[in-house]
Amino acid sequence: MLAFTFPGQGSQKPGMGEQWIAHDSWELVSEASEACGRSVEDLLLRADADELRQTRNSQLATFVLSMVTLDAVERTGLAPNYAAGHSLGEYSALCASGVLSYDDAVRLVAERGEAMQIAADEQEGAMAAVLGLDDDLVNTACARIDGDAWVANYNAPGQVVIAGSPEGVLLAGAEAKQLGAKKTMQLPVGGAFHTPFMAPARDRLRKALGTVDFRAPAIPVFANVDAIPRTTAEEWQHLLASQLCSPVQWRQTLYALDQHGTSTYVELGPGAVLSGMAKRTIKGCSTLSVQGPKDVDMLLTSLTDTAAMNPASGALPADGHGEGLYVTERLVVSPAAGLFTPNPDLTENSHLNVGDVVGWVSDEEVRSPFAGTVMGVMALEGERVTARQPITWLRTH
Repeated sequence: MLAFTFPGQGSQKPGMGEQWIAHDSWELVSEASEACGRSVEDLLLRADADELRQTRNSQLATFVLSMVTLDAVERTGLAPNYAAGHSLGEYSALCASGVLSYDDAVRLVAERGEAMQIAADEQEGAMAAVLGLDDDLVNTACARIDGDAWVANYNAPGQVVIAGSPEGVLLAGAEAKQLGAKKTMQLPVGGAFHTPFMAPARDRLRKALGTVDFRAPAIPVFANVDAIPRTTAEEWQHLLASQLCSPVQWRQTLYALDQHGTSTYVELGPGAVLSGMAKRTIKGCSTLSVQGPKDVDMLLTSLTDTAAMNPASGALPADGHGEGLYVTERLVVSPAAGLFTPNPDLTENSHLNVGDVVGWVSDEEVRSPFAGTVMGVMALEGERVTARQPITWLRTH
């Protein structure tokens, strides 16, 4: 089985969008800017480290780049069995599974980043990694001190993040060392995320979540709050609000994915932090990180080789037609949300050239970025499609 995972805040770096500028998926950047009223391109190309360290900037930049990466992978036809995201990355996972539209997700991420920035500015906070200590003992260290400190992230065995007031984090870190922690390390963040300090941000975000339509996911998405896979839309409004003040159960999520048969974890977006956590947590798993266009081809080759050597690995979805499926077949996706009208001349086994029209979404043409033979039209006439929803399935050679 294959899982897509998405990174959270902290994976960003200056100029991280440069390698994507010439790729067709870069068009999502201008769509994001239009949706949130900010220049996301500036964040991805021109913002310095200090600017990107601000929560309102890092979250938006990281989310959009993860979506650019996802779009590039989706264009190959590769699809996961499961999705999960770390903190902010949960919005990427929900977008990937169809629970949130892209425009709605952009607006929610922008609002979330702004709300968390304001909350952090109003109440000073800090975070620190505690290494080499069991979860229960980290909780004990936080409970013993006379101050505010809580576990914020259960990342991997022996890797836990605590957060709270600067004084509380220092005291809890010292207590953790007394209990046997190998090391504590202050993190370069400006707030106590995933703790009660984020209550004002949670309340503000809850209002924004109430304006959005949540749809049933196409694949199960594992929630940060409890590591349980969700297959319906009903709970996500509550889960996303609760997430801001609750610890990220990432280690538990990796265990749950493993129990559901996941053998390959593909991280989409900047950095490779989640890949490292998966290797540390799940023995024998395969991890792949897609950070740029070159990584997309490497991903396909790697998954094909894995499936060829071990067909039971689930490295490629079980509904494929052999190891060559994702190398030779492509999906044409919708450029926007709206009502779909297929090209009446388009039939199964028709040949398409690059730029040929496969249909229209509202008044916007849907043109194929690939040449190939039509294997099927995946959207019905009059169907309301979402941005990046697969429209046509092609075999390229």
